[in-house]
This record gives sequence, C-alpha cells and structure tokens, in this order.
Amino acid sequence: MYPQKLDKIINLFEMLPEDERRETLVSYADNAKKQEPREGENFDLVDVRKDEECMDTVGVYLHVDEDGKAQIRMTLGPEVLTLTRSMTAILCKGLEGSTPQEILDLASDFVTRIVGAELVRIRSQTIYYVLTRIKSVCKVYLDRQRMAQVARDVRLISFTVRAGADAAE
Repeated sequence: MYPQKLDKIINLFEMLPEDERRETLVSYADNAKKQEPREGENFDLVDVRKDEECMDTVGVYLHVDEDGKAQIRMTLGPEVLTLTRSMTAILCKGLEGSTPQEILDLASDFVTRIVGAELVRIRSQTIYYVLTRIKSVCKVYLDRQRMAQVARDVRLISFTVRAGADAAE
C-alpha cells in the first residue's frame, strides 16, 4: 500500500508507453525547483550535503505538522542529473501528508513502476538515492522524537520518585 498521492503518480506512469513515460519524467524534472523551501517555512530537520552517489549537493528539508504529517522540500545543485530531479519532484509530491514512519516503512518497489525496468537497470544508484535520503531524514527525526520521549519519561519517573521520598519523610 502506498500513500494516496504517490499511488496516483504510480498509476499515471504505469499507463504510459515508454516514450511518454520518459517525457513525463523530464517534465517532473523541470518542476523539481518547485519543491524547494519557500520563504517563511520552518523545518524540523535539515540535511544538506554532497554524497558520492550524487553529482552535486542535495538538501532535504523535513517539516512535521501538529498532526504528525510530513512535508518534504528539497534543494538540488546544478549538476544533479535529470532522473534525480524527477524522483525529487515525484517523491516530494507523492509523500506529502504521510507520516515519517509511513515514509520510513515505504517499500522501494514502486520505483520500477514509475521509471521502468530499463532505466532502473541503467541508473539504479541515481533512482534510489533521493528515496534513501528522504528515509534517512525521517529516521533521524523519529529517533530524536523517541529520545525526547524517553527524556520526558525519565524526568517524570525521577519526579515521582522524589515526590514519594518527600512524602515518606
């Protein structure tokens, strides 16, 4: 099961013949700039770096709203390849409104359904890079949330123990 927005994108690509699929990927790549952070937006986690797997710097920006739903924005350096730009736009749109845990649990098998088996074979490292980076940011966010919860629990236990000791005196 995929998030609803991603599922619609997958279904669109599955209906297209190979030449139209590639044209649509290029169209998504052309729209990748629309996934950049906007003025005034705040993020819970920002990860900007250049990895061996990518031609240029990629930034992943995660905001989780009060309902626990994620919004992902990304920045791409000028040398980032077309297919990476395509996957950026597709994933930012398709994963919007998912929780970080849903994103982390997302199987990557949908990628072949979007880009086609031939491009996956030729460009496998590029295609999965963006998804891996997004999942990485979600994992860090969730780990931080768990650590914060443990810290709150420890403070509560400590307070309870102290209160019990004070009452016993």
